[in-house]
Amino acid sequence: MLSQEVMICNKLGLHARAATKLAQLSQKFDAKVSLELEGKHADAGSIMALMLLAGAQGKTVNIKAEGEDAQQALSEICQLISDKFDESE
Repeated sequence: MLSQEVMICNKLGLHARAATKLAQLSQKFDAKVSLELEGKHADAGSIMALMLLAGAQGKTVNIKAEGEDAQQALSEICQLISDKFDESE
């Protein structure tokens, strides 16, 4: 299992649109991807689970990926979060 911590830096945090982008991206991979924030865990493929994490700007999430393309999944998901979910602020 691979993991990496990344800070949520977009203004609105892990809101509906951002959660949707993250879930769609994670579903492209065979790897099982999950996020952990302050003791709560969420399947990265579930929009509702991601939104329930309440990931606000400035919070750090731990992303875990396990499976065949785990490294690529982890890399692309971290990049999406670092790129502020491609949102203009």
